[in-house]
Amino acid sequence: HGLGTESLFSEELCPVCEGKRLRPEALRVFLKSGKQKAVGSKKNLLGLNIVDFTNLSIRDAKEFIDSIELSDMKKDIAAPIVKEIDNRLSFLLNVGLDYLTLNRSAATLSGGESQRIRLASQLGSGLTGALYVLDEPTIGLHQRDNDRLIKTLLTLKELGNTILVVEHDEDTIYSADYLVDIGPGAGIHGGRVVATGWLDDLLTAKENTHNSSTLAYLRQEKEIPLPEKRRESEKGWIKVRGATLHNLVNQNIDVPLGKLVCITGVSGSGKSTFLYNILHRNIAARLHSASRRSESKLQHVASLTGSEYISRVVLIDQSPIGRTPRSNPATYTGAFTHIRDLFSATSEARARGWKPGRFSFNVAGGRCEACQGNGSIAVEMHFLPTVYVTCDICEGKRFMKETLEVTYRGKNIYDVLQMTIEEAEKFFGDIPAIADRLVSLNATGLEYLTLGQSATTLSGGEAQRVKIASEFYRPISMKTLYLLDEPTVGLHYEDVRKLVEILQALVERGNTVVVIEHNFDVIKNADHIIDFGPEGGEKGGTIVAKGTPEEVAKTNGSYTGDYLAKALKRHATH
Repeated sequence: HGLGTESLFSEELCPVCEGKRLRPEALRVFLKSGKQKAVGSKKNLLGLNIVDFTNLSIRDAKEFIDSIELSDMKKDIAAPIVKEIDNRLSFLLNVGLDYLTLNRSAATLSGGESQRIRLASQLGSGLTGALYVLDEPTIGLHQRDNDRLIKTLLTLKELGNTILVVEHDEDTIYSADYLVDIGPGAGIHGGRVVATGWLDDLLTAKENTHNSSTLAYLRQEKEIPLPEKRRESEKGWIKVRGATLHNLVNQNIDVPLGKLVCITGVSGSGKSTFLYNILHRNIAARLHSASRRSESKLQHVASLTGSEYISRVVLIDQSPIGRTPRSNPATYTGAFTHIRDLFSATSEARARGWKPGRFSFNVAGGRCEACQGNGSIAVEMHFLPTVYVTCDICEGKRFMKETLEVTYRGKNIYDVLQMTIEEAEKFFGDIPAIADRLVSLNATGLEYLTLGQSATTLSGGEAQRVKIASEFYRPISMKTLYLLDEPTVGLHYEDVRKLVEILQALVERGNTVVVIEHNFDVIKNADHIIDFGPEGGEKGGTIVAKGTPEEVAKTNGSYTGDYLAKALKRHATH
């Protein structure tokens, strides 16, 4: 079946080809190169076969192809093939994917990586007169790779194509010819064209007549400020010794506690490996074993000290807040429990003897049983995707008619779930148990979501901010280590400003926040930076720079330091 496994659905390697997926005859064809990489434990004197070649990273494959050793006659024969391979590898390098291996499974690629591979394939097609629509292609990209991507987009434009990009990245916006700014706010406050025109005209106009928030930041009339002073007090360190996994080899890394710490570096430099597999996995295991009074085994590190200063570790990633459509911001933050309590305490509900469960769409009693509280009914379509139709009994309201007769301040339970977070904050303003949760959701820039919005419809960034908000209203959250992976994905300047304020507030409470980030508005606000690099893949995995933003900006050999120096310099001139 060509998968290199024993059977179609097995993960066990095929005992005959050992996972190489080809017959022995095909593996006996070798190519030699002046810059041949050692594959496996020893260097093959015959050269590389097709499996060895696809095991190379894109950067190494390009070096191999550039110095391939062929006789004059074979060179003439191979010239068109080598040219095609060389062009395609160059396109992948230009969009910042030099660290990927050629045999990487498509299922393991991130959304941003997949998008850039499709972009590279379009570059190779040489099409003209096409319209390309891209949705935030710079997600997960370091500024250096970002510059490469912008050059790629400009190349596509120069070929005679039109590029339409949805983007928050400043450099990409500055590279545009024409700007369409939609707003002014989000949700019900948005949906209108606030400003439109040639970018140069909008930036050089005497005044921002459109009152566009985006233009205010682009024209540098507004900016995300630097902190008045960086935290310098010593509150202990997490000291990792001998971290070895993927491209990290025997690295010693110190993370200061009680500070906002940014982990930076180009794509594939080892940031996620350190955050997820080294820091989170070991500290979570140690805290778990401490609660059971047992000893945990360290993974991928020689030693880890300083975890005694931490009471809990929270990983706030972009995974969904719930796996079913029943989960929503109100249920996740716990606000819905108190809302149901309020409805069950009304005189109407007490007269009927109804408890809070009556106002839940998850249990039988008050929900519409025709759709079991979903508001829609799934219609199986055999070979087509399932179709969801609005329940004709409750008309999508999820509750029985009798349940909806109970009102609180003129609103029934369905009306409350249809409120935006902003409206609900005013409606429940005098009930702290609910208002506190809504204020924190509002503060993370999610005021446009409805309380009952299905968790499956939230983007990764929205889900992450709901998780941050649910931590923010906790009365006691000292000595917590918060780990975040690119929380600014998909955020406008104004939302980034709000996010920085929230992260700083979490640190002020006595916590430590460690965040992987490419956004320099967040990086310049950090107390401490750990910069991985210098490149991605096997040329990464080392600490290139560490210290305050000012110290990192002066470090030679750090791509982050170079761009950070420009960001700090620009701030100093205002």
